[in-house]
Amino acid sequence: MAHSEANQFRKVCEQAGLAVTHQRQVIYDVLCSVEGHPSPEEVYARVKRRIPSISLATVYKNLHLFIDSGIFKQVSLHHGSMRVETNHSRHYHLLCTHCKTIHDIDPELLGLSATPTELPGGFVVERLAVDVLGICKDCQQATPVSVTRQPAAIQ
Repeated sequence: MAHSEANQFRKVCEQAGLAVTHQRQVIYDVLCSVEGHPSPEEVYARVKRRIPSISLATVYKNLHLFIDSGIFKQVSLHHGSMRVETNHSRHYHLLCTHCKTIHDIDPELLGLSATPTELPGGFVVERLAVDVLGICKDCQQATPVSVTRQPAAIQ
């Protein structure tokens, strides 16, 4: 890891109140370098190349620390295994119901230009998560799907 990346990691940990450890540094580095929404198992496989003695439990523990401290977010739990969100820009998710891949989509493409900060009844919005469930192009080509119903209207 370059000196500036190590300093950035130290700053992130300091702001989150986390101790700086070699294992956390490697897990953080892997998360910052991987595309998409990695599962703990994917992170573990990459980290294990650099730290052969690390356990999957240690990776899970540190992922939860990163998520709980706000460094990263967790993609919605109801889509199968845990996935880590590394993209800090405002976006939503396209989830394939066949292969379980997750792709980012800009809110404007869904007609959602603003995030409300307060809703009726005094409900204060902390985070708005929108998941669009469907079938990705690769799965459609691999197994042609007959469309028997109209897509749900975006409300």
